[in-house]
Amino acid sequence: MSRSGAPTWSAELTTKSVQQRLDRPNPIAGYEDWPAVVRSAGPYIGVDSATTALGRVLGLRQPGPRPAVHDEGSRRVNGIQIRRLRWSVGYGPDTTAWLLSPTGVRGSLPGVLGLHCHGGVRSVGAEQLVDLGDDSHPRAVWLRAAYYSGRAPANDLARRGYAVLVHDTFSWGSRRFDLSHPTPRLAALIAAQNALWQQLGVCPSDDERFDVVSALHEDTVAKAAGALGQTFAGAVLADDLVALEVLSSTAGVDPGHLGAFGFSGGGGRSLLLAALDRRVAACVVSCMMATFASLVPAELDTHSWLLHVPGLWSLMDWPELTALGRARFLVQYRTDDDLFPRAGMEQAHDHLKSLHEGNDRYRGSFSAGDHAFDAAMQEEAWAFLSEAL
Repeated sequence: MSRSGAPTWSAELTTKSVQQRLDRPNPIAGYEDWPAVVRSAGPYIGVDSATTALGRVLGLRQPGPRPAVHDEGSRRVNGIQIRRLRWSVGYGPDTTAWLLSPTGVRGSLPGVLGLHCHGGVRSVGAEQLVDLGDDSHPRAVWLRAAYYSGRAPANDLARRGYAVLVHDTFSWGSRRFDLSHPTPRLAALIAAQNALWQQLGVCPSDDERFDVVSALHEDTVAKAAGALGQTFAGAVLADDLVALEVLSSTAGVDPGHLGAFGFSGGGGRSLLLAALDRRVAACVVSCMMATFASLVPAELDTHSWLLHVPGLWSLMDWPELTALGRARFLVQYRTDDDLFPRAGMEQAHDHLKSLHEGNDRYRGSFSAGDHAFDAAMQEEAWAFLSEAL
């Protein structure tokens, strides 16, 4: 009892409740500074009304100055110089990236930004595109075997005379969220997944476990982005725009000859990047093109928030993004791609041909096979970049 005779249990309960809130796991751990930075930045302004509208739908903010880039050492792998770089986009963990170039070459090289796929793997990001020799991450090796014919696209392209930058984007690799203390909601999902693994007799590695947990966490990240006036795809693209700025201002890179390539989710990233930034002169979109009408609602559960961008369809369809910017596009389709309906790909192809009738900005290519960026497709992509750049 208090001096006034009133019970003190309510005060004790309030204190306990406050302490419980303080002890509650942070749903965006590792990105505690994200909300303040995003909320304090001005709205995005593009080079024209169309890019401004696209940037606003994505929830982009005005970019800051080029970040300080730290060189963390280099190595040579089969005639390729590979430099490990690090920078900060202003919030969350630092970005790790690799810059590849052929050894013994003097003068400026055309620059290409390589954009990694989603793949349901977040334990690694850009490293799926790079062969680091004996230090290659097992999950990166697995991704290359599964989707890239065992090749390292960044190494192969650098060997052809390009400066190639690949970076971990928002929520992947070095830019991952800290999921070591899950919220009750995420913990319940993890418990259900653990029970399923046990039932199936599966014993995943720590990286495989993280990949599954981070996929479960993506809904929370997308919700946070929406609450901040962003989209998940916009948060990813903001990182990609910073990487393009790093590439274009790197010594030995010709800023007048820049390209981008990506497979699957990386293809969507390269398309959005080329639409927003006129410095991109050539763009390869591999296994990431169809009409929204063919994807919604039929493929809502097939794809992540990286493709299903809230509000984008109200502005334009995926093929129509190619009308923005100045890039020439090679779009590669797979006839047996189980992630994209054949009819939706053909509709997109027809729309793109009509959209670019009379110019050379679009080239479409269909090949047999499932969802992959295989050796033949890579050869076609490199030949296109050589011609366009």
